[in-house]
Amino acid sequence: MTEAPPQRVKPPGKRLSIILAVLVHVALVALLVYGIRWQTRIEDVVEVDLVQQAPAPPPVVREEPPPVPKVETKSEPKPEPKPEPPPKKPDIALKEKEKVKPPPKPDPVKPAPEAKPKFDPVKDVLAREEKDRAMERLIADEERKLKQQKEASAAAQTAAARNKAEQGYAERIRAKIRGNIVLPPDIKGNPSALFKVVQLPSGEVMAVQLTRSSGHAGYDAAVERAILKSSPLPKPDDPSLFARELSLTFCPDPREDGRCG
Repeated sequence: MTEAPPQRVKPPGKRLSIILAVLVHVALVALLVYGIRWQTRIEDVVEVDLVQQAPAPPPVVREEPPPVPKVETKSEPKPEPKPEPPPKKPDIALKEKEKVKPPPKPDPVKPAPEAKPKFDPVKDVLAREEKDRAMERLIADEERKLKQQKEASAAAQTAAARNKAEQGYAERIRAKIRGNIVLPPDIKGNPSALFKVVQLPSGEVMAVQLTRSSGHAGYDAAVERAILKSSPLPKPDDPSLFARELSLTFCPDPREDGRCG
């Protein structure tokens, strides 16, 4: 039976002693290095300039405003907050920022009040007389215009009445002559004939002249015979309407007598 080889037994504490020896050497080296640097350091030179300090300015004394008296305000109940309305749309950029208004124009310098003229009784009387004369002239002009209007209206009425009377007088003459016309059988249409008649104030026919023929010789002769047969012609009711010479127009249709061309 074989025995096992003996095992080496490591002495205790050998590793710890090695570590301590290394630490001691490191500390010694560090101490040597630091000592050499401390001896060779050059001290820094510091220069100091001594300046005399200026005297300080005197302190400024500020006057404190008097204390404002406290006004006791009564606490009012806070109103209940109202709901805010919806925001309005800006009116075109606040109307272009309310367009800068031009500065108001300075008031014009008012002229000094004119001194009132002194009262002159003579001038006052003359002014009244002139005013009265002007009023009289105005009234006279109005009366003259009114008179002229009345005269013109009366003249127009007189002319209208005379024209109507003349037409009636001429119609009475044509009616008497028309009753004596014997129309030829071969007449056609409505031809007109114009005659100039000369009479005496008594109505007796002195002459008959054909001024414009109707184009039908038989009709013209029949009218001329009728005019001569109707003598004396009717007299006007107003003697002032009597005319020595008459221009009379005749046509076959009695409704167109005096109006046919």
